[in-house]
Amino acid sequence: MSASPLQLGLVFGGVSGEHAVSIRSANTVAAALRRGANAERYRLRCFYIDQWGHWWPPAVADAVLAKGTPATADDLPAASLRPGFQGFPEGALDIQVWVPVLHGPNGEDGTIQGLFSLMQVPFVGSGVLGSAVGMDKQAMKAAFAAAGLPQVPYACVEADELRSAPEALLQRLEHQLGYPCFIKPANLGSSVGISKATNRSELLAGLKLAASHDPRLVVEQGVSARELECAVLGQREMRASVLGEICFDADWYDYDTKYSEGKSHTVIPAQVPNAISERARTMAIAACRAVGASGLARVDFFYAEASGELWLNEINTLPGFTSQSMYPMLWEASGVPLETLVHQLVQLAQESEPSNASGGLQAA
Repeated sequence: MSASPLQLGLVFGGVSGEHAVSIRSANTVAAALRRGANAERYRLRCFYIDQWGHWWPPAVADAVLAKGTPATADDLPAASLRPGFQGFPEGALDIQVWVPVLHGPNGEDGTIQGLFSLMQVPFVGSGVLGSAVGMDKQAMKAAFAAAGLPQVPYACVEADELRSAPEALLQRLEHQLGYPCFIKPANLGSSVGISKATNRSELLAGLKLAASHDPRLVVEQGVSARELECAVLGQREMRASVLGEICFDADWYDYDTKYSEGKSHTVIPAQVPNAISERARTMAIAACRAVGASGLARVDFFYAEASGELWLNEINTLPGFTSQSMYPMLWEASGVPLETLVHQLVQLAQESEPSNASGGLQAA
């Protein structure tokens, strides 16, 4: 007699600027968990977190996935006027393993990981520490620096500086980094709120844009480099995928270029020397160690072909799973198809019981 299917709960949406991206990723992951052998292994139920933080049961979640766009207030049944988490919907307490497919604040920053840890229910991905450090670019860069990992020159900025002493801030950044430079909110991904500055007026506008998303900012020196990515999978024993390269015609890899069909393309495996590939794969696992990540992560690099320099850009502890997302494509090219990949992620979550919080890693 076969074992009963494992009760999986996929949660998506969330109070984040990346809500729409989460829906696209959730559709991909849900389909993979319902195909082939996974259909026998798992009973999947999806749960939706709307833009106000309310949780909704599978009937609502499945309708949102079918529509493919964020639910408006008119799309949803009557809900509490009070924003935020109001309790679990029906069926959530029966879940044996959670699969968070949430991007940005409240989803990959340790918030929901803390909730699952309190419940003592295993979940896919990094624990509270790895998620929080991996999400906040200021904390992430400090962890990379402490581990001795190479990065492009950068500066940390608080939004209060922009309000209290804008002239001094602009002078500091111009002296420290020069132009071009990139301004980023510390706690958003998917290129949301990021801008490029080539002069003072653009720098000021970029700082204001980033500060509208987050009080903590990072400004990075612009470099002429190729953009490489590596996928990491594992708990104690980590594996790194082949490298991929993001190619695009736009001035830089902004949100529109990233998520619009035909505006960028990927080259997998990336056409780089073997020594660069091996160095990047080793650095990818070291980056996971530095922030305490586990389960899955995508690690991004800048590669200056002329000089051979390789810089760590950032880590994403809950990478996208859309049709344009590198993480699943990199593993596909490394011999791990999507259905196998999501199955392995669930297995890793079960191995991490009773908590994903330790984040201890060993090189593969």
